[in-house]
Amino acid sequence: MCRWLAYLGPAIPIEDVVVRPDHSLIDQSLLARDLFLPGNPMASQFRDRAFPTNGDGFGLAWHGRNGTLGQYRQTTPAWDSQNLRHLASQIESDCFLAHVRAAPGGTISEQNCHPFVHGGWMFQHNGEVGGFSRLKRELTMEVDPELYPYIQGNGDTEVCFFLALSYGLAGDPVAALTRMVHRVERARSELGVAEPFRATMCASDGTRLVVLRWLSPGASGAVAPSLFTSRGGAELRTVDGLDDRLADDAHLIVSEPLELHWSRRTWEEVPAGTIGVIERGGEASFAPIPPPADSRG
Repeated sequence: MCRWLAYLGPAIPIEDVVVRPDHSLIDQSLLARDLFLPGNPMASQFRDRAFPTNGDGFGLAWHGRNGTLGQYRQTTPAWDSQNLRHLASQIESDCFLAHVRAAPGGTISEQNCHPFVHGGWMFQHNGEVGGFSRLKRELTMEVDPELYPYIQGNGDTEVCFFLALSYGLAGDPVAALTRMVHRVERARSELGVAEPFRATMCASDGTRLVVLRWLSPGASGAVAPSLFTSRGGAELRTVDGLDDRLADDAHLIVSEPLELHWSRRTWEEVPAGTIGVIERGGEASFAPIPPPADSRG
């Protein structure tokens, strides 16, 4: 399973949350530890069969100059990239996404690394569309013909992103992402795919974060990938033993907390089957993803 984070708040060097924490995304790329964190009160819930190593590429996307989005992706492991550390120390942003990838059985290429960027939106995912090889043609053919030429990779995440763009992500992101989830589930049902759709996803236009956590209904023995939120100015313990403090109105969304010991920040689990929009200065609130209109009672 991959690992990702998203930040929204006052501009900071990207390294402050990607590199410096003692369980940073770089540390998680080498060893994701949420199953093993001492004192983790939610350890029993971490049965997402995570791959502890996420070394099949990494990426950054950020809200940059004049409101445009920047992007940097590589296929090498994050823990071994000096370029990533240098860039993260130089780039400051008020909104950014970062991702480290595990792709067992998948194609390792720059085009398949997250975050994806198109049309003023950035997007990343942890999880998988179960049975994607059987669903790929049907789902891809529903992408808007004007958007289809911009699909560069061959993975499920990019197809989900372009489906959401086709469904009006820029106008109503919650409705677009909800419709994308329903479309994937309908394809699974129609084609008899038993493997579940498991996802944590984040989309952002640089001014807000739109986040969901999902597991296919009735997925016996499976759990949704882990996801947590944290808001405010509590400290983060860093690799050099110091404490970094974020602004009071800063938001972090993470696959797993950025600390080896949960003692300085409050991390709240995002409920499975929910979606939420996080605005500047607002609270993180999530609501259930409704069933498709034709399946409601």
